[in-house]
Amino acid sequence: MDRYIGLDVHMQSCTMAVMGPTGRRLKEEVVSTNGRELVEAIRKVNGRRHLCIEEGTQSEWLYELLEPQVEELVVTAPAESRGQKSDSLDAWSRAEELRIGSVKTKVFKAAGRYTELREAMRGYRLIVQDTTRVKNRLKAIFRSRGVWGMDEEAYDPKTREKWLAKLGPSQRRLAELVSQELDGLVQLAQQAKQRLQAESKKHAIVRRLATVPGVGPIRAAQVVATVVTPERFRTKRQFWSYCGLGIMMRTSADWVREGGRWVRAPVMQTRGLNRNRNPILKSVFKGAAMSVVQMTDHPLKRAYERLLKAGTKPNLAQVTLARRIAAIVLAMWKHQEDYDPAKQELPPQTP
Repeated sequence: MDRYIGLDVHMQSCTMAVMGPTGRRLKEEVVSTNGRELVEAIRKVNGRRHLCIEEGTQSEWLYELLEPQVEELVVTAPAESRGQKSDSLDAWSRAEELRIGSVKTKVFKAAGRYTELREAMRGYRLIVQDTTRVKNRLKAIFRSRGVWGMDEEAYDPKTREKWLAKLGPSQRRLAELVSQELDGLVQLAQQAKQRLQAESKKHAIVRRLATVPGVGPIRAAQVVATVVTPERFRTKRQFWSYCGLGIMMRTSADWVREGGRWVRAPVMQTRGLNRNRNPILKSVFKGAAMSVVQMTDHPLKRAYERLLKAGTKPNLAQVTLARRIAAIVLAMWKHQEDYDPAKQELPPQTP
C-alpha cells in the first residue's frame, strides 16, 4: 500500500503528514529536526513510502539522510501561497501534490556525487561575493567624500596610501579598517581558489570542459558541480532554460480568420529571458560570452561580429553567444568529446 508523506521542515521541528492513496489523512506528527528521530519516524510508516519536502537550507542533508528510507523522494520549490499558511497545511499540501502528481517544480539533488567539488565551489563563490561587497563598501567611503576615479590601486595594500591620504581623519580610519577586512578576504579567496583548482584536477570532465573558449578551469568546475549529470537535459533548449538563457514568448489571439479558415497569427512577442533559472550557470555562460567577445580572433568571435553586422544589438548578440557556448558544453559532456574549433566555422559558401 502506498503512503504519501509531506514533510515541512524548520530549524527545530518538522511537521510530518501521512496520506493514503485515496487522499485519506492517516497521520500527522511533529518530529524534532534530528537525523535519528526523522529516520525512525519515516520507518514507522508502513507500506511503500513516497516523501516530498520543500527546497531549503536543510534539503540536501535531508535528501542524503532519508532517500534510502523511501521508494521516492521529491524535493520541490512550491509556488508562493496567498491564502492561509501553517506547518500543518504545508505538510498536507506536499503530500497531496505528490499523491496526485501535481508537483510542478522538482529540485535536482545528487547525493554523494562531486561532493568535495561542490563544497569547494561553494566556498570559493561565497568568499568572492564577500570580497566584492567589501570592495563596494570601500568605494562608497571614498565616494561619500567626493573622491572619484578609484582603480585597483585603492585595493592594493602597496599603493593604497595615496588614496587614503585624500580622506579626512575620521573617514580614513574607517577606510583603513575596511581595507584590513579586504586584505584578509583576498588571502582567503586565494586559498579557496587553490582548493577548487585542486579538486577540479581530480575530474577529467572539468579539464575537458575547461578547453571551451571563455570557460576555463574555474567556470568549468562551477558547471560540473552545479549540473552534476548532463543526461537530465534531453535537449539544449531545456539546458538553456535551466541556465536562464531561455527566451520567454507571449502571444494572445493566436488564431485569425483568413479565406474562410483559421490560421495562426504571425505576431509573437518576446518578454526577455526566463527568470526561473540557476544563477550560477547564467553567470558562468554570460561571463564566458564576454570573454569570447574580448578575443582577437576565434570562430565564436567571428560569429558574434556577424550578428552585429546583421543588425543584432550587442546585448542580444552576447546572449546568443552564451547560448551557443552552453550548447557546446552540454554536447561535449554528453558525448565525452574534446573541443573542436573547426565545428564552429561556417560551411563554405556555394557560388
